[in-house]
Formats: sequence, C-alpha cells, structure tokens
Amino acid sequence: MTLIAVYPGTFDPITNGHVDLVKRGCKIFNKIIIAVAKNPQKNTLFTLDERIKFIEKVFSNQESIEVLSLDRLLVDFAKHHSSTVILRGLRAVSDFEFEIQLASINRSMEPSIESVFMSPAVEFGFLSSSIIKDIARHHGKLDKFVHVDVEKGLREKFK
Repeated sequence: MTLIAVYPGTFDPITNGHVDLVKRGCKIFNKIIIAVAKNPQKNTLFTLDERIKFIEKVFSNQESIEVLSLDRLLVDFAKHHSSTVILRGLRAVSDFEFEIQLASINRSMEPSIESVFMSPAVEFGFLSSSIIKDIARHHGKLDKFVHVDVEKGLREKFK
C-alpha cells in the first residue's frame, strides 16, 4: 500500500524548517505532495508560480516528492490525489489550537483522511516565512534558514 501525505501551506517562501519536515516525513510516507496554496486572502511576496519553482528546486532530486498548486478544499485535493494523510508542522503551543481546529473540520468533512503533526527540529522551531521575509527586508543573513535559490529570490525582492 502506498501511503501518500499532503503537506499544505502557502510557503511564502519555503524555509529550511519546511524542508526538514518534508525530509523527515519521507521516512514515514511513500510520497509527499507539497500543496502550495493559492490563497487570495494572503498578500504573498512571491507569486504561486515562484513559490512552486522554489520548492521544485529544493527537492529536485527526490522522486517521492511532488509539488502542486492547491486551489480547492484540502480534503477534496487529498482525495483526488489518493492521499489519506494531511501532514502539518507544529512549532509552538500557539500553532496547536489553530491546527486542531483545522484537523477537526477536515475530519468532519472527510473521516477517511487523518491529520498527522510533526514538530520541527530544534534548530528550526523558531522559523516562519514571516520571520524570513523580515530578515530579508532588513538585509540580514539567510543562509542558515533558506535554500540558496530562495535567498536569491528574497534578495531580488528586497533590493
């Protein structure tokens, strides 16, 4: 049986915390679909296509990872791609309440799909895309936090 997980998010931009979670998830799941959300309610720095391209570059050598855009209900997306797991990261207690709400509503809409939560590696527990953008905006060092191509993209946006 192939166990497929969907890892949804805006990924604006993808950070090494996201990458770490996906790599560790690959030890559990046969395939991970990174579902890049097209969320008009969020004012993203990067376009959907830019975010997808960054993620594809980061995971270019990993066949068990697929990157797709997400523009519908997550449970419908997961069912369409034969996934029974939604993979989510929990950095802090502040994430917990929101993630439990999402998991509960998803389970009520589609009981066959489970949410699985993973905590970040210690060195990435504080990372968020918002913090990364703030560091980039102030021309701080990013090499420990994002892939080199993402860093280049951030530098371009904040010239």
